[in-house]
Parts: sequence; C-alpha cells; structure tokens
Amino acid sequence: MKLLHKDIEKDNAGQVTLMPEEAEDMWHTYNLLQVGDSLRASTIRKVQTESTTGSVGSSRVRTTLTLCVETIDFDSQACQLRVKGTNLEENQYVKMGAYHTIELELNRKFTLAKKSWDSVVLDRIEQACDATQKADVAAVVMQEGLANLVLVTPAMTLLRAKVEVTIPRKRRGSCTQHEKALERFYEAVMQAILRHINFDVVKCILVASPGFVKDQFITYLYKEAVRQDNKLLLENRPKFMLVHSSSGHKYSLKEILSDPTVTSRLSDTKAAGEVKALEDFYKMLQHEPDRAFYGVAHVERAADALAIDTLLISDLLFRHQDVPTRSRYVRLVDSVRDNGGNVRIFSSLHVSGEQLTQLSGVAAILRFPIADLSEPEDDSSDED
Repeated sequence: MKLLHKDIEKDNAGQVTLMPEEAEDMWHTYNLLQVGDSLRASTIRKVQTESTTGSVGSSRVRTTLTLCVETIDFDSQACQLRVKGTNLEENQYVKMGAYHTIELELNRKFTLAKKSWDSVVLDRIEQACDATQKADVAAVVMQEGLANLVLVTPAMTLLRAKVEVTIPRKRRGSCTQHEKALERFYEAVMQAILRHINFDVVKCILVASPGFVKDQFITYLYKEAVRQDNKLLLENRPKFMLVHSSSGHKYSLKEILSDPTVTSRLSDTKAAGEVKALEDFYKMLQHEPDRAFYGVAHVERAADALAIDTLLISDLLFRHQDVPTRSRYVRLVDSVRDNGGNVRIFSSLHVSGEQLTQLSGVAAILRFPIADLSEPEDDSSDED
C-alpha cells in the first residue's frame, strides 16, 4: 500500500489518499472502512444513451464518484473489496443520492474521509504502508494425497492451492499403481509451489506432514529440480524447512507455527509473534490464572488497575459498526499503550486470530496478579 496524501486535523477529522498495490492491501482497506465514511474512487458506470433517432443504447464509462459508505463486502479468497453507498457529488453520469457499488482496484488510488480517525485505524495505515511487512512465509501442509499451500502474510493466512490426488493402497507383490499416483501427487505440489510462491519475497517455505511424506516429497523435489535444471528451486533450496504436523489440513498451521524451531527461524515475522503471545497467554492461564484474563469487562478492569503487560485483541472488534462499542475497544488499546503495555492486534484471518476470537476477541497477560475479578463478566456494563 502506498500513502499518497494525508490531511488529518487536530479534531481527528480528515482524509487520506491511498493506492493498493497487492491483494493483501484490500484486507487492510476493509479494516479501515466504516459505514458513514466517505469514499472517493474511480469506477465503471453503465449509462443509457438516446440517439437522435430515439433508439436507446447503453455503454460503460469510467468516472470518479464519492460515496457515503453503507455496505462493505470483502471476499477473502479472491481478496476483492466492494463498497456500496449513495453518491455525494453529482456528475454527468450519476445523480446525487443515487446508489452505486465501487469495486476497488489494484494500482488505482482512492480517498477515504472520516469524521474521526482513531489510533487503531492510523496504526493500520502505518502497518499497510510498511514495505518490510510482506508475505515472507509460505507453508505446504501435506499428507499422502492431500496438500494445502498457504502464504502467511502479516495480516492474513491465504490458501493459494489445494492439491488432492487419490493414492491407491500398496498391493502384495506390486506397488506400481501406488508409486505412480504418489509421483503424480508430488508433481502437482511442485507445480503449485512454482506457480504461487514468489521466491524473491518469501524467506522461508515450511514443508510439514505426519510421517515421512514431507521427506519423500523434498527428495522428489530436489531430484526433479536437478533433472529439469530448475535454477529457481536449486538456488532457493536453503529456504525449505521440514517440520512435523499431525495432518495435511490447514488447521495444522497453528501447531507448525508454534514449533520452537520454526519460531526461532521466523522470529521477525508478525505471525510468529502472534502465535507466541497466545501461547504465553495459555501458559499463564494454566500456571498463574490471576495473571491471565479474557473478556472485555475483565480486561478493562485490569487496565484500570494499570496491570496489563500484554493486550491481545482481534481486529474483528474494530470492524464493529456501533461507534460507542468500537470506541470502547480503541480506548482500551490507548489506555494500555499509555501505561507502557504491549498491544498485539491479531488478524482474524490468521489461525491464532481465529483462536483469540473464541475468547471473545480480547485477552491480557498481567504484570502482577489480581485476584478479585472473578465475578461474572457483564459486557453491558456502563462505559466511562
């Protein structure tokens, strides 16, 4: 994402102009948008024209519209973002107040205006525009006949390819069918790696499986790379790392990312940091429960006591369309930061973020134990 212009007043009202450069930027934009915002962007509009003879035709024209945002729709698989709203500035093609849907496009700028830009949204822009935070980890999670190829970016886990091949069982006296099917499977996985992994960006490719599937695949991969003289695979050989997993399904990714050998290799990635923070929280919950709280009311009370060392919070909560509810979470984040605590905002599209959502999306590791917060949580408690 590229920040082209930023104009925010002292009262936090203002606008920013951004240009999405890759698919993940659409996810960041989805997290920036709220109902009631004003979005100005280039779009295609179908217009009807009437000729001098009275015949009516239609054509598609490109125009720039400013919408008051009403509906935000994000497709996480295709990374497409559509915004529907009413037109705020009349032009020759679209009347004032008319409905239109804008599909934001890569490498086309847009301007987003808000009545109030809070700290969480401004942090999101900083994160999106930081060139060092890109998809630097890929993972191939496999078992015999099934492989999931996943890209782990700072903001999301993207399933890029799923390979499924039926592998017949070995028969007594003949393994030919079994071995041929395995070879077809390994070939398909290798092609998926070549098609979907950008070796210029990716620093590490995790290959995980139960048993020896990963070892057999890597042996096949290197043998084929030599046979085909594939310089791309041969030059990037050190980036491949073999890890054990309990299955070839995508959910095994959390288990892989929390493996200590993997964590040390990926120490500089946001995804690994989130997994470690969640692991630390669960350990604390098990061994010192008075220093680990979850649920917004309990965590708020711990923040009031200046007790929070690390706040774990899901970005899902900041997409809440009710302004007072959203403001409550922003205040919590600001309070923890102001008092010297760490804040980790988890992506709901990461496996660790999905797990945090099960804990109502907010949890905290405390500096010191607090024993008097055991009364039932009341989420409807009055907001200060």
